[in-house]
Parts: sequence; structure tokens; C-alpha cells
Amino acid sequence: MGLRIAALIVMLTGCGAAAEAQQSGKVPRVGFLAAASPSLISARMEAFRQGLKERGYIEGKNIALEYRWAEGKLDRLPHLAAELVRLKVDVIVTAGPAATRPAKEATTTIPIVMAFDSDPVGSGLVASLARPGGNITGLSILAPEISGKQLELLKETVPGLSRVAILGDPNEPGNAQALRETERAAKALGLQIKHLNVQGAKDFETAFQAAKKGGADGILVLISPAATFHRAQIADLAAKSRLPAIHVNLELVEAGGLIGYGASITDSFRRAATFVDKILKGAKPADLPVEQPTKFELVINLRAAKQIGLTIPPNVLARATRVIE
Repeated sequence: MGLRIAALIVMLTGCGAAAEAQQSGKVPRVGFLAAASPSLISARMEAFRQGLKERGYIEGKNIALEYRWAEGKLDRLPHLAAELVRLKVDVIVTAGPAATRPAKEATTTIPIVMAFDSDPVGSGLVASLARPGGNITGLSILAPEISGKQLELLKETVPGLSRVAILGDPNEPGNAQALRETERAAKALGLQIKHLNVQGAKDFETAFQAAKKGGADGILVLISPAATFHRAQIADLAAKSRLPAIHVNLELVEAGGLIGYGASITDSFRRAATFVDKILKGAKPADLPVEQPTKFELVINLRAAKQIGLTIPPNVLARATRVIE
């Protein structure tokens, strides 16, 4: 009798363990691939987790996140992407254009969600925004038409603005279109513009010196991984040069920049969770249209304005979505 009871206990314990293992096997695993470090994009990460929470996912409970950080060393991304593929994660979320290409090259079967990309069609990542056609979908922040609005805002903000230096890498996805739009807008506004190629920390310092020497009255900083990595340096250079700068990436204003106008990348990360949710429920990336920005924010940093002795006109300030004081 005692032996039968003991055997029954062992059997029930084994069943319980199997059931628990089966249950834990149902927890989806999401890979997160980033070119940056966790501290650099902490706000974006928090937005992504918030997006998951809004859809009922709690990290460590009913969803597991596998993080891979390149820490600014882009040559590590292919290896990190391959790691996530070997782990057989259910979805890979890429934290920017620099991470999406290695993920695409690492797998054609695991769904990939772009938290944001500057120009996914032009980069060859998807066939079209409406019909991505492969294993990649997500969000695009491409809106080259806002370049004209940025120049207009800069002209409204800076009295007597006549020369603007455009800082950015023309080979960065979306920037070629942005530059063409900037040229058209400059002509209409009667502004002279000069493009200065920047790809790294030293390039930014050289570019600011060249802008100052060339008589620039203002700066427009295009989006790029380099601008994200070195945003504090850019804000410092603008303050030291006493050059008012407008940015596509709103995070540069939070780091001390003057004005930002564009789509919120942080919000894109929150919305990326919607794609993860749909894919985990059975949707195919090829059938999920890539989202385009519909909302643009104007962020003004009054502390930065004070540093360079600039007073923001009331009509510009009144249109701000957010003011940093």
C-alpha cells in the first residue's frame, strides 16, 4: 500500500513538473537587437516595455526578452543577430536601421519588427510599406517633407537667419531625400545652405568649426546613429559655437539641444509592441503594413536658448508640443 502511494506521488509530481515545463515553454521569447548601449536608449526601452504592458505582456512573467547590445561597436551586430537566431526566438525587435540589416542577413524565417527605420523601402528591407513581402515589418520615420518645416521654424526663431549648415551623412537611409527637400525649402525661404558630412565624433567637431568659419547662422542636424551616440557632444558644440540648431531626433533636445521637430522615436518603440503582439498571435510580417509617422512634435529647450543668448519668439513657443525649462 505504502509503495503504491509513493509511486502515485512520484507520478503526480512528474506530471506537475511536465505541466510546468510545458507552460514555461509557451512563454514567447522576443530578441532585442540594438547598436547602442542600454543607458543610451533607456527611454526607448521603457516605452517598448510599456507598449508590451498595454497589451498584457509582463517581462519575466508571460514574455521573455533576450537583449543583445553592440555598445556602439557596429561590427558586433552580425554575431549578436546570429546568437538570437540560434536561440530560436519567436520575434526579433531591432532598435534602429543599423541593427535591422544584420538581423535580415541572419534569418529569413524569424519575424523581424523594426522599432524604427529611416527608409525601409529605399534600404531594400521591405518591398513596399503597404506590402512588406518578407519577414520584416514595423515602423518607418521617413518624412523628408518635414525638412522644409524645420528650416521654416529655424528662420522664425533666429532673427536675420541667412546661412544654414546641414550636418549629416548623405548615405544614411532617408537623408538623400531629406537633403533634396531641404534644398527646395531653402530656395523658397531665401536661405543659403551648405551640407557638411559627419559620421563620427571627430566629424561633428570639425563640422561645427567649418560652419562657424563659413558664416552659418544656424545648424540643421539630420538623423543618424552617430548623432544619437554623440548627442551630448553635439549640444555642447552648439552651445560653445553659439549656433542655434534644430534636430530631427527629439532626443537631442532632451540632451541639451535647442529645437527638435519630427516624429517621436520613443513613441515608435511603444508602438512596436503592437507588431510583436500581432505576430505572437499568428500574423505574418508580410501581411502587416509598415507604419508611417502621423504625429510630429515640436520640442524647445529654453535652457539651451539662454546659453546662446537667444529669445524664442512667442509665436514659435506657443506651437511647442513640449518645453524644457
